[in-house]
Amino acid sequence: MKHYYWEKEIDATLIVSDENGIVIEMNDKSSRVFENGTDKLIGTKVLDCHPEWAKPKVQELMTEKTPSCYTTERKGKKHFVYHTPWYENGRYKGLVEMVIPIPFDMPHYVRD
Repeated sequence: MKHYYWEKEIDATLIVSDENGIVIEMNDKSSRVFENGTDKLIGTKVLDCHPEWAKPKVQELMTEKTPSCYTTERKGKKHFVYHTPWYENGRYKGLVEMVIPIPFDMPHYVRD
């Protein structure tokens, strides 16, 4: 996978897994979110990065190869969570998860 350095220090958690659900990439913020750091999570199952209630949903996303988005709140902070399959030359290669902090009163713009 080609590395782009913009994602390394963005204020979002980024986890990339392969077609077998194995973590292959994590950015700097991911290492701060997970106590063990990214060096301990690379090569492990992406399902192990999720709480029990989320594991069936993440497994479904990997099986069905569909995107998903929702918001969460934890420790007084709100986040936008986005999962999407990634492809190489049209072939499914795995799942990308981004967790982006958002304000509670986020503006919404209609652009049509």
